[in-house]
Amino acid sequence: LRLTEVCVGSIVLKFMSNFQELQHAILHTLAYADVFDYPLTAPEIHRYLSGVKVELVDVEAALKQLTPAICWNDSYFFLAGRAATIQTRKRRAQVASQLWPKAIFYGRAIASLPFVRMVTVTGSLAMDNAEDGKDIDYMIVTANGFLWTCRAMSLVIARIARLSRVTLCPNYLVTENALELEEHSLYVARELAQMLPLSGMEVYARIRRLNSWTDEYLPNAQAAPQLSTGIRPIQTPSIFQCLLESVLKTLPTRLFERWEMNRKIVKLS
Repeated sequence: LRLTEVCVGSIVLKFMSNFQELQHAILHTLAYADVFDYPLTAPEIHRYLSGVKVELVDVEAALKQLTPAICWNDSYFFLAGRAATIQTRKRRAQVASQLWPKAIFYGRAIASLPFVRMVTVTGSLAMDNAEDGKDIDYMIVTANGFLWTCRAMSLVIARIARLSRVTLCPNYLVTENALELEEHSLYVARELAQMLPLSGMEVYARIRRLNSWTDEYLPNAQAAPQLSTGIRPIQTPSIFQCLLESVLKTLPTRLFERWEMNRKIVKLS
């Protein structure tokens, strides 16, 4: 009987310890989102839960026993005293809904450029948390040896978009042989987990696999997020894109790549 009591007591203590760890992770997750004035739903808390791998039902059970530091309203959870962020999120979501068609249109235009292998929407728009006048941020993966060429072409599209008062920011470009990111932090893990692929799902899967260290920060966010607009990513390069690449490979494109690289390095330095 005493052995049974010890075993039961041990299980209870372990359960309480795990429950407290889960509540602490929920509080940490909400605090991170609060930096961006962004209350979370229960599924969002589960996906971006910091450092604890659990099922959604476990998160929902923990949320039913809220600590005084966490409040709930209109399906959103937030830190105490931060109820105003619900209206902020709703207002920004309306702004994002107007930006998404433009983000998809120009993102697909960039994805159709020669030597572009993946395009994802990143930053605040990826979370439907955009303010008026906010840039549309993209991460672009290019074929090896053509990064600066792709950058130059994507900036041409950005200038065309500016004529329509749309600000594109292709601010993160890497080549296929540089998909392992050097910086390991919660911020980078969140950026990878939040980014929404518009093209190149095979490359997207590879970059997530090569950066599996993100599972330590966000163990429940391994799958790609759902595109809020319901648009499916482009799976394979178009015939036109392949033909254009074949033509460019016969031209002195490599010379332009080196010239553009040297020119921009000097300018950016």
